[in-house]
Amino acid sequence: MKERAERNRTLIIKDEEIDSLKELFVEESNVINLDNFENKIIKADLLNVIDSIPDNVADLIIIDPPYNLSKDFNGLKFSARSSGAYLEYLRLWFGRVCKKLKNTGSLYLCGDWKCTSSLQQIIEEEGLTIINRITWQREKGRGASKNWKNGMEDIWFAVKNPKDYYFNVESVKQKRKVIAPYKENGKPKDWTESEDGNFRITYPSNFWDDISIPFWSMPENTDHPTQKPEKLYAKLVLASSKEGDFVFDPFLGSGTSAVVAKKLNRKYLGVEINEEYCMFAVKRLKMADSDMSIQGYTDGFFWERNSLNMQMKKKDNKDKNISTNMSLF
Repeated sequence: MKERAERNRTLIIKDEEIDSLKELFVEESNVINLDNFENKIIKADLLNVIDSIPDNVADLIIIDPPYNLSKDFNGLKFSARSSGAYLEYLRLWFGRVCKKLKNTGSLYLCGDWKCTSSLQQIIEEEGLTIINRITWQREKGRGASKNWKNGMEDIWFAVKNPKDYYFNVESVKQKRKVIAPYKENGKPKDWTESEDGNFRITYPSNFWDDISIPFWSMPENTDHPTQKPEKLYAKLVLASSKEGDFVFDPFLGSGTSAVVAKKLNRKYLGVEINEEYCMFAVKRLKMADSDMSIQGYTDGFFWERNSLNMQMKKKDNKDKNISTNMSLF
């Protein structure tokens, strides 16, 4: 186990937890015996179990596959390859995953600049309609001495039926500080005044600059090398699914999509080949029983970066009001 600073909140798996955590996910050999895939984590090679998962079951699919980079996922190594070879890798599983999506469902596919053209091609090959490409600012990682630092990633948004899919933009509005509080007839124009400051509620665009990558002080952080933030996935889940809907993630990693689905009252299914990552996922799901918060999403809005203190103040005031109201009964 790594030596960590006292204030480091990175999730760890203790030796005494291993056996009990293993009981919370499904082994590959037992998938054939499953008659219900809701709220399950499956430890398996995706290619070995994908055909056992019912077709047309998912309202939302979120896919974060290995990018076309050489990366060590806790001993399971993925090697960079030519664009053509990477496209063939995508073809091994993407079409089979798409069969799990309902005709009214939505799919999000993550990637970086190096593989994004391949992602667009594979989506179009499967006959899905691309609705948009989200670019989000990934402020983490070392700089490059002979290149620009890569600070962006893409998420392709596609659907089976462009005339019939769910999208709730009201659920993903952003709350931003007003820098120039313009007034009309002495009253705020398109912003509100409050004790906490001046804020504007805005519609989201396809460029997201309010995402913080999980790091040592965040309880969602794990040792997974490419972990996606809960705040990032919360936007996808809220916008493209309803409460009670089914969310499928074929490359679950440390469990972010399943945890977010649970916190937002959706059903989930995740497949992950690495045992330690499966343990991270089920432990995070257990933690969600007592902490349903998503950092950066407070009071029904997504807040900009570096506003945690204001969010906590808002939450504390809300909790105090609830406590006061309860004392009246």
